[in-house]
Amino acid sequence: MEGRLRILTIRPLESRDVDAILAIQATCPEIAQWTSWDYDRVARGEMAGWVATENSNVGAEIADEDAVKVAGFLVARRLSTELEILNFAVESNSRRCGIGAALLEEALQWAETFQATQAILEVRASNLAALRFYERHKFEVVGRRPRYYTAPVEDALLLTAILT
Repeated sequence: MEGRLRILTIRPLESRDVDAILAIQATCPEIAQWTSWDYDRVARGEMAGWVATENSNVGAEIADEDAVKVAGFLVARRLSTELEILNFAVESNSRRCGIGAALLEEALQWAETFQATQAILEVRASNLAALRFYERHKFEVVGRRPRYYTAPVEDALLLTAILT
């Protein structure tokens, strides 16, 4: 498909996305390993969630559902005046293309609707790619939770970003 235009769409997470999300999650041991039931709760509106889809069949006269794939997802919730990012991943072959930034921007726009003052999240201390990503988006490390993660046991770093 070299040379074909790809269109990125960010939309609310739906039940039909759960299998694709679980497939992405299976390749990302550094993120929270949720069940299909957890993502179904997001689809039902118990938490906020978005997926990034890529359509590699742009320009075709007939839409081809197989050409649309879920390339990433983000799950968040509102905590009073905070946006908490709970789970977030981009499919490995789609990284470094702006998909993560687009998903984060969607979550931050949602946070504006309830006048959030800060965004918070935790990340594995060894996840340097995620730490660099969040640093580029104005997050700062503000704390550490020793031995927070299992499989393997590892510290969580707490990050925040002030929202204006």
